Amino acid sequence: MSLNLALILNESAKRDPAKTAIIMGEKRMSYGELNAASNKVANALRSLGVQRGDKVAMMLPNVPQFPIVYYGILKLGVTVVPLNVQFKAGEIQYHLEDSDAVALFTWEAVAVEAHKGWAATETCKHLIVVNAPGSDYLPDGALSFAAFSAVASPAFEMAWTMPDDTAVLLYTSGTTGRPKGAELTHFNMFYNAAFCADRLLGVTPQDVSIAALPLFHSFGQTCAMNMTFYAGATLTMLPRFEPEQALEIFQRDKVTIFAGVPTMYFYLLNYPGAGKYDVSSLRLCVSGGAAIPVEVMKGFERKYNVAILEGYGLSETSPVASFNVRERPRKPGSIGLPIWGTEMKAVDANDVPVPPGEPGEIVIHGHNVMKGYYKRPEATAEAMKNGWFHTGDIARVDEDGYFFIVDRKKDMILRGGFNVYPREVEEILYGHPAIAEAAVVGVPEEALGEEVKAFVVLKPGMTASEQEIIDYCKERMASFKYPRFVEFRESLPKGGTGKILKSELRG
Repeated sequence: MSLNLALILNESAKRDPAKTAIIMGEKRMSYGELNAASNKVANALRSLGVQRGDKVAMMLPNVPQFPIVYYGILKLGVTVVPLNVQFKAGEIQYHLEDSDAVALFTWEAVAVEAHKGWAATETCKHLIVVNAPGSDYLPDGALSFAAFSAVASPAFEMAWTMPDDTAVLLYTSGTTGRPKGAELTHFNMFYNAAFCADRLLGVTPQDVSIAALPLFHSFGQTCAMNMTFYAGATLTMLPRFEPEQALEIFQRDKVTIFAGVPTMYFYLLNYPGAGKYDVSSLRLCVSGGAAIPVEVMKGFERKYNVAILEGYGLSETSPVASFNVRERPRKPGSIGLPIWGTEMKAVDANDVPVPPGEPGEIVIHGHNVMKGYYKRPEATAEAMKNGWFHTGDIARVDEDGYFFIVDRKKDMILRGGFNVYPREVEEILYGHPAIAEAAVVGVPEEALGEEVKAFVVLKPGMTASEQEIIDYCKERMASFKYPRFVEFRESLPKGGTGKILKSELRG
């Protein structure tokens, strides 16, 4: 048996090549055009010597070139490595080297940082820049995407891959160390998208879904792009979420399905000009990435007259693992029931299931679970104890089997749906010449869920302002990671072993 995730596009293009696949502003692209454009990318990559089994990174926002490049890479039998467009040079270099990527596609607006990161690597041979219309900016040594793909053939015989071959390498922060690449197979990604479309949301070719979630994120890839193209529906693009722009697109394109993180629902609920937009086309909303406050959910549903179905997942689970399915009663505040073919349990420290109502760590087993962390056998073994993926999230399960998130075992901060790993921020802080000690925690924030806060102790005789430290971090990391608050302390609380007690700082 063979399977390639790019079948999602190929089959829909075969069924109805003239159907609109993508809307970007006033422009539209059909399935036939999207398929031909992705074939050109596959051919062009092959002409550069990229071959099956290689890794190719892409650092693109929500623009049509994202799916064009994504499926073009997959058609060649190559693994996609999506990178956050907010990454800075050092972060880009790390991800390129750790993933063994041989090429990087980047968007013009972030090409300066991408070029710095790419130039610092020895293993990544090619940088391809996707320019905005009317621009020809090209850093030294880079290829123009337009020129790169213009001469390639629009016909390509897709490489057949095995279901267990790695389709996508998604980087995620674990409980220790730097970000790790979760190896998601063609079957992981294909089946998760198909299940979401067919069983969870009932997507049809008449639906219009909005790509408001970043497509480089697992939630956006599966629950916006892959799900939509699998169903032969239409995807309208929103490069950067703003409530007014989202409402304009809801009205203009008659959007029927919206998948977003709680922060997006918060902003839409509280946007003062919402009443002037007709969003009656919306038939279903999906929330994930973090627990949505029940009051935000209820307020949004009253205001927009549409139900929000909440789910749960992680990069390591492709990502959907549980959902408030349409056939069963919805429980506000719950992440729902495990999806078909997936088992979830709440367990204690000895991996023994806890009684209903008691908190325990969520562990998952099923078709959606990654095959491991790339080049990290020890981290894989730690996460996949006894054949179950250990999420680090704490939940309780009620008598009906519904899961309710209560806490996170990990130190990870969840800011607006993005994971921020404190150790990464702390490493940057420790590079500041005036800082002796630093600890980073998440603090509650109404719109984003959590905000990043740093506690610092200065070296004797040294001075620094809050803004100086914030700016120092801002220059060295993605914008969702740097601390927005800095609190100066004479010392940081520590336990008997000298470990900083973050629980006291959070308190």
